[in-house]
Amino acid sequence: MLSIVDSFMIYMPFLYFPEDKSEYIPAAISMAIFGAACVLTFIFIKRVSKKQELKTKEIEERINRERNSKHV
Repeated sequence: MLSIVDSFMIYMPFLYFPEDKSEYIPAAISMAIFGAACVLTFIFIKRVSKKQELKTKEIEERINRERNSKHV
């Protein structure tokens, strides 16, 4: 079992775990900023999509009314 873990560590030299844990603070801050930006972007896209859906429904209803008035 230990040889598997050792070989795993040999083949992953790109992993870096600092001894001083305060080096994680800038990474946590930037991750929080980008996470918040992702949530805000998602909310913005949902709002725009909802507005477009309402406009599409209005246009569809108007077209249906025009078709019904022409056929009668």
